[in-house]
Amino acid sequence: MSAVPQPDLDEIEDRFVGLVEGRRTRDEVDRWAAEWVKRDELGWDDLSWWALSLLHGIDLPAGAGHGCYLHDDAQVRLWLAELRGRRRTAQ
Repeated sequence: MSAVPQPDLDEIEDRFVGLVEGRRTRDEVDRWAAEWVKRDELGWDDLSWWALSLLHGIDLPAGAGHGCYLHDDAQVRLWLAELRGRRRTAQ
């Protein structure tokens, strides 16, 4: 992964959008985020780290036998809206 540049906030937001729109799976987004979270040598701004940390674990189940996720689709949409709001405030 060393040849791949660190994702910026646009790329992180795109993972949220892809998930909300159904173009990406929760498993896919979680695995992508996990690859970046585990790289200790990278530096992140607070907003990028917050958003990336939400994506890492996005596929956690609510519990055995529930058949749903700990954070449902409505929560993911709220996180996306919050990310966009925080980006506007930061500009």
